Amino acid sequence: WKRGYRYRVNDKRVFGKPDIVFYKQKIAIFCDSEFWHGKKFLEGERFKTNADFWETKIKRNIERDCEVNERLKSEGWIVLRFWGNEIKTHLDDCIQIIQKQMDVQV
Repeated sequence: WKRGYRYRVNDKRVFGKPDIVFYKQKIAIFCDSEFWHGKKFLEGERFKTNADFWETKIKRNIERDCEVNERLKSEGWIVLRFWGNEIKTHLDDCIQIIQKQMDVQV
């Protein structure tokens, strides 16, 4: 807000309900948790208990993320996804990525 950018948080009007939406620039940002969005699963980590349930659940979440990305891109949106830990440990880098997209869209 201090920089003059206007955004919405968890806006249901945009498909996939992005965590942050910049309407003017058509940028949708998702802040994905490593567990629910499958980061460790994609890196080869497997579940020790109730593995069938969790693998099915996480695989579907990953598929849904891809479907959301594809649809938003087809509608002219720029989609950015950041891992939760990435945001916690490298917030400035995440902001720079967003800023670069903002500059391109202006």
